[in-house]
Amino acid sequence: MINKKIIPYIFSMMLIVLASNYLVQIPFKFFNLENILTWGAFTYPIAFLVTDLANRVHGINFTKKVIKIGFVWGIAVSLYFSLSQFDLISLRIVIGSGVAFLTAQLLDANIFNKLRNHKHWFIPPFLSSIISSAIDTILFFSIAFYGTEVPWITLALGDFVVKILIAMLMLVPFRLIIQNMNLVQSSFFKG
Repeated sequence: MINKKIIPYIFSMMLIVLASNYLVQIPFKFFNLENILTWGAFTYPIAFLVTDLANRVHGINFTKKVIKIGFVWGIAVSLYFSLSQFDLISLRIVIGSGVAFLTAQLLDANIFNKLRNHKHWFIPPFLSSIISSAIDTILFFSIAFYGTEVPWITLALGDFVVKILIAMLMLVPFRLIIQNMNLVQSSFFKG
């Protein structure tokens, strides 16, 4: 029987992977950045928020389950939606996404877990996200686009810069969610 607490995390991961796999194919055509950035750069970093929240609230073992099950569902849904326009790039995107996702998310979970008791609350989510984002970016873009005409190195650099910015922005919801959960738990135990 599946723990009902895990379902929102898995569903979130699946949606993030699906959205990111689709949006990485669409250049960001504002400010002359179409050769540097895709829309996927804005959605995928949210997966690190989901991983870090699961880790902070439920621990490393729960988080690893979220990552593994989210990985399977994310790949399955991505394959389903990419089959209508199946080509080599779509297949490479799905493979690259899967390898990068699994590697980076598990790395994020382990780094966060090792740093979980740091005296500054923002260090575990920020450092784990930045290091894992670098690995994710290298793996994904090299698997998905190496040897193609896609300017994957510049896209990877643009993607990584956005991941850093979003990692900083995700500290706000991380802190607010954790504070609210702590308030709810403390009031529950007082009553």
